[in-house]
Amino acid sequence: MDAVMARVAELARRTVPGAYEVSVTLVRDGGPRTVASTGEPAALIDRWQYRSHQGPCLDAAADRTTVCVDDVAAERRWPGWSEHAGSVGVCSALSVGLPIRDRTIGAVNVYATSCRAFDDDAVLLAETFAGYAAVALANADLYHSAAALARQMQSAMDSRAVIEQAKGIIMSQRRCGPDEAFTILSKASQSANRKLRDVAAGLVERAQRP
Repeated sequence: MDAVMARVAELARRTVPGAYEVSVTLVRDGGPRTVASTGEPAALIDRWQYRSHQGPCLDAAADRTTVCVDDVAAERRWPGWSEHAGSVGVCSALSVGLPIRDRTIGAVNVYATSCRAFDDDAVLLAETFAGYAAVALANADLYHSAAALARQMQSAMDSRAVIEQAKGIIMSQRRCGPDEAFTILSKASQSANRKLRDVAAGLVERAQRP
């Protein structure tokens, strides 16, 4: 995913008129981080915003909107941000929130070395790249969700198999039916304060010993 975001950032830097550096911010449960950056100035500006909990990229991400700063030196919405951005040569900035509806939010950030660098066409291009990034993220989340579900299903199947084996062992030893065998296994699980699968696995392992 980081490689895909890096590609989005690099293409945006080449394509958006006036772009000097581009970064991609993602905000997940662990907080914001820059997953892609075309240069250190963009990364430095982003990190300042994360530490200060304020700035155009965080506002754009939170509101899923476009935030444009035409003149960094004159900007007063985020105390301290204009001085920090100006210290690395940035004179205007554009942050586009990712149009996604999930726990993950983020923004594509475009920085320029001239004031009023981004006209309507530049903003539209930046928003287009934000759309590409959102699609890539959505696809990645779908993949990871499907993979997690597959792992859970496999684990459930494995648990079911070992529990059935343990029931078979109990039925053979106690000369009882499957329901009674399961009751015996459940009581052993409660008494030992262990998961049913773990108790069943222990029983199967002991039965297999020579």
